[in-house]
Amino acid sequence: MDSVDIAMALTLVVIASTVVLYAIERYAIETIALGSVSAFIILFSVVPVEKPDGSLVSTADFLAGFANPALITVICLLIIGQGLFQTDALEGPAKAIVRMTRGRSHWAAIPTLITVAALSAFLNNTPVVVMFLPILTAVAATVGQSPARVLMPLSFIAILGGMTTLIGSSTNLLVANYAAQSSDLRLTFFSFTPIGMIVAGVGALYVLFLMPRLLRARKTMAEEFQATSGKQFIAQIEITYGHPLVGVESISGMFPKLKDMTVRLVQRGQKPILPPFENVVLAPGDTVIVAATRSALANALARRQPLMEADSDTNASGRDANAATPGSMSLAEVVVAPASRMMGRTLPQSGFYTETGCLVMGIQRRSRMPRMAMNDIRLESGDVLLVAGNEDDISRLRGNRDVLLLDWSTAEVPRKRYAPRALAIFALVVALAASGLVPIVSTAVAGTFAMIASGCLNIRQALRAIDSRIFMLIGASLAGAVALDATGGATAIATALVHFLEGASPSVMLSALFLIVMILTNFLSNNAAAVLFTPIVINLAEQIGQSPEPFVVCLIFAANSSFATPIGYQTNLIVMGPGHYRFNDFVLAGTPLTLILWLTFSLVAPWYYGL
Repeated sequence: MDSVDIAMALTLVVIASTVVLYAIERYAIETIALGSVSAFIILFSVVPVEKPDGSLVSTADFLAGFANPALITVICLLIIGQGLFQTDALEGPAKAIVRMTRGRSHWAAIPTLITVAALSAFLNNTPVVVMFLPILTAVAATVGQSPARVLMPLSFIAILGGMTTLIGSSTNLLVANYAAQSSDLRLTFFSFTPIGMIVAGVGALYVLFLMPRLLRARKTMAEEFQATSGKQFIAQIEITYGHPLVGVESISGMFPKLKDMTVRLVQRGQKPILPPFENVVLAPGDTVIVAATRSALANALARRQPLMEADSDTNASGRDANAATPGSMSLAEVVVAPASRMMGRTLPQSGFYTETGCLVMGIQRRSRMPRMAMNDIRLESGDVLLVAGNEDDISRLRGNRDVLLLDWSTAEVPRKRYAPRALAIFALVVALAASGLVPIVSTAVAGTFAMIASGCLNIRQALRAIDSRIFMLIGASLAGAVALDATGGATAIATALVHFLEGASPSVMLSALFLIVMILTNFLSNNAAAVLFTPIVINLAEQIGQSPEPFVVCLIFAANSSFATPIGYQTNLIVMGPGHYRFNDFVLAGTPLTLILWLTFSLVAPWYYGL
């Protein structure tokens, strides 16, 4: 056994071990990926292997994946998506979709996913997924559904749509071009659309109606805590000249512009106006005392014309004009500590803002709250204060002895005033990428810079959008592809397939070919599997005297069946972070889909092609 055979065998062992460790989820994905790359570097240092050009496979070859354009593209697209999230730019489209489906959460995503499938047949899958990812995330949030139930279906439905036309994915074009060069087969735009629609249609039924039931609603720890907090804070809105609520009149005892809040009191000078509010018109100088959830208060701060000002120098609590602006503001919850100096004092008396730089936006108390202005309430131990400030000021609250900061509660207020420019940047990135005039990696990098330079994101927010799992997964998978190619492992697998299928009927050959390529494409890239098997399937068709078209179409469908792992296709990696998915989630939800596509093709193809 020569060094190449030893290296090939050990490469297959490393890849198999890596996949198993990914699946059992006992160790962090980053640790496993780093161990995989380290194993390849050590292996090829001990057992040198030559590349086709005569040079040795080096450490640089294995590390090149971490600078791969595909990896840079995925990371930049995640940052651009974070820019849309930070500005709440897609709140309007999300609400429109929910209105169209009449608020039925189980059906809200289906029209969008069907649209994605149709677009993916004519556009590159990646920009389509990037375009609809934030929309579906916003739709899920609007109907109170976990994004995990819609984002993996988004990736899968885009891949299925791309299987139906020649330009649906780069894999289709790659295989068709190679087949045209090495045989008489000329695939046209809609050559395999009829059978593609049958196969993709069956798969789409599973994706739309069954798969969401298999996906667990995964959230970050902060989201888990925040989701359980439906309690209300007492807050006050001070009506000044030019305020959006000036002139608003109560209707049936309620104020239409405060529909997410319960108005407890309107203080007009020395006169308190209590519910029910009949023919009350809000005027400058009024103070509106409301009970509202944290989400409602955050929305009031984030509006382009905020209902609550966090920087008013006329506020009765003594707030200064240099307070944090909504564009750089975070909200957090703190608890008044036992033996705190704030106990028994009102907010103006406590000097909380002067000492911390953080503004109290609301008070939450477990016992019944008195019906009075927020600034007149005397604080007690255990009161929860909703505070606003910049990230540094809130971080310093950890060392404050008067309050206890609930770390998980810290979240930034969306920069809604930047929403138009964020949407413009996003639309330009998608349009340029879809047109093919500019490489998608170029548009993604430029779009990332534009998001930061325009103020939609700051550097800290952009860095938080980068998922270390995705970074290590892609880099390690590309290192594995280098090792498999250099040792001839992929070619050996393909050759063994030809010998194994020798003498079988065309129908059995097609089914077995689909199954083998489908398995490999989930661990190699889909393009790598396509390039590797195209000459093999054409040669196989010639040997048995059959038209190469069924075999080439089989290869296209199988190479696109990258559903069982996140590393199988770029769009899977894009949705992995926002959906908080684990490696095993793709195995559990994607494996049934790959088997459905394999069985459907195995049954339909012999009839369709008359084999």
